[in-house]
Amino acid sequence: MRQKWSKALKLLLVVSLIVPLLAACGIDQTIKETYPLESVNGSGAETSYVYRAAGQSVPEVAKELAEASKPDQISDEQEDRMFLVYSDRIVHLQRDEANPEDTLVEVSSKEYVRNNYSMSFLEGYLLASLLSDLFDNGRYGGGSYRGYNDRDTYKPKTGTYHMPTDTEKKAVPPMTVERKGSIFKRSHKADTGQVGSGGSIFGKSPSSSSSSTGKITRGSSGGKSSSWLQPRKSFKPKTRVGFGRIKRR
Repeated sequence: MRQKWSKALKLLLVVSLIVPLLAACGIDQTIKETYPLESVNGSGAETSYVYRAAGQSVPEVAKELAEASKPDQISDEQEDRMFLVYSDRIVHLQRDEANPEDTLVEVSSKEYVRNNYSMSFLEGYLLASLLSDLFDNGRYGGGSYRGYNDRDTYKPKTGTYHMPTDTEKKAVPPMTVERKGSIFKRSHKADTGQVGSGGSIFGKSPSSSSSSTGKITRGSSGGKSSSWLQPRKSFKPKTRVGFGRIKRR
């Protein structure tokens, strides 16, 4: 009986560790497939990515993300700024000051948050117990950063934001994904096949014609056509005239 309880407790512990990780992966995938990548900062484990939700308010985006992947905590609904906390990500939603109809979606690792944000700034949005754990009881939190909107006034301690490079785009694909099918053309080699020893059947290559029809090319040997594919010549049947007799037994 004790062994069964022990196995059950271990299973619950594993599930409790895996579920938050799956939620964090889920929110990353949701954001990448929904919004375009606009800016990048940091490297390694200390990174921050900014996406744009065009034509959507902060509460609207927060609701969509929370429904897609349930956060550990979500801040109170506000029009200008909200936070969603996941196991190893913090999503900071900000109304774009330059384009008020858009929302900036800033996805930062916890390492980036604890090394750049001010703990006192986040106290107005997140639970004190969560902040105490995030900033290791005040060990971190020496920065004054307040989000992408305020990056020029409250600069991050780690690097500066910039347009994503090709390498960064490959590492973090743009969120806009076109789900379209593809038709693959067969290669020239796939269209070519040997038939017998005297001739070959060749499909037309894409470069020669847009038609998908093929043709039969007779093989040659010494200038004479000698293929079993060559049709036989037709000859007029011969007729004979004769006489016969009927005999009785």
